[in-house]
Amino acid sequence: RRELSDNFCFNNKKYDQVDGTYGWAAQSLRSHSKDKREYIYTKEQFEYSKTHDLLWNAAQYQMVREGKMHGFLRMYWAKKILEWTKSPEEALEIAIYLNDKYELDGRDPSGYVGCMWSICGVHDRAWGERPVFGKIRFMNFKGCQRKFDVNGYIKKYTRN
Repeated sequence: RRELSDNFCFNNKKYDQVDGTYGWAAQSLRSHSKDKREYIYTKEQFEYSKTHDLLWNAAQYQMVREGKMHGFLRMYWAKKILEWTKSPEEALEIAIYLNDKYELDGRDPSGYVGCMWSICGVHDRAWGERPVFGKIRFMNFKGCQRKFDVNGYIKKYTRN
């Protein structure tokens, strides 16, 4: 995946913008950018793990504390930023800001492509259309519970 990320960023001047994704994905995100969101958070609320979602907060805290989080959780983390911001552009800006500031791969092609994949569908296919996400792959808390011990992870990475 590293070479794929390097190639994407080297050959795409908009590697860190919603317009840098595939046409179908940008169009889908634009058509859903005004969809109602149940929660809206600021960059500061995200940065300091102040959301309603204990799993998201734990993932953010792990990133701040260790400079890394598991790839599956990083995808969940970025997708929830899309779900809880006013627009895909704002979501991408916040995800890249946090990734660049706290992740070991910050300011690296892999970090940019990780955000672009999760939020903008880069290197992915179209999925069933849904509010906010459009045709971008969706993830939720219940899906995470099927994959790993969510409660154990939250317990390990809850800010004291």
